[in-house]
Amino acid sequence: MTPPMKPTLVQRGVEPYETSFAAMRAFTDARTAATPDELWIVEHPPVFTLGLGADPSHVLDAHGIPVVQTDRGGEVTYHGPGQAVVYLMMDLKRKPGARLYAREFVHKIEQSVIDTLRAYNLEGERKAGAPGIYMRGGKWEGAKIAALGLKVRGNGCTYHGVSLNVGMDLSPFSWINPCGYEGLATVDMRTVGVEAPLQDVQSALAANLIDLLTA
Repeated sequence: MTPPMKPTLVQRGVEPYETSFAAMRAFTDARTAATPDELWIVEHPPVFTLGLGADPSHVLDAHGIPVVQTDRGGEVTYHGPGQAVVYLMMDLKRKPGARLYAREFVHKIEQSVIDTLRAYNLEGERKAGAPGIYMRGGKWEGAKIAALGLKVRGNGCTYHGVSLNVGMDLSPFSWINPCGYEGLATVDMRTVGVEAPLQDVQSALAANLIDLLTA
């Protein structure tokens, strides 16, 4: 059997969220059955984003940070400097006999975060009914360290993706109910004792995503 083609890695650097959002939709609109999948690595200036089902009241006080309505699943989240964001421009129907359905796709994305954290001696875990990754054990037990939100179109093509908090100003998370949960603690790798260059974590997360999604 021919191994699946690995997604192309695209480094977009620091980019306004609105620019990435428009580009994701344009890419997906234009792609064909032959378009290679891509993973976009990006870092955003401060922004709050709302999923399709988000209640705007979960933005308690934006403090002047832009609030952008999106077409991903999920509730409200925050993106900002020091966060590793990877957008997944994937065609889930591409692999005959080994289709990735949305639930399996999400599971693999979450596992890539768990594997990335483990490489830095951190333990992350899933929570039933609450997409994303949470700290396991220690002082920050249950704190959210990674968020996940996707759009899966009817043709099986995806965009949006996953964000892992590396070394951030965490204050803006206290200005919202993260993912719709009042009082949910949010943490980053630096707070739990890991000083890691953002670029290194971005690369590790992307590599783990590629390994799991093309296995």
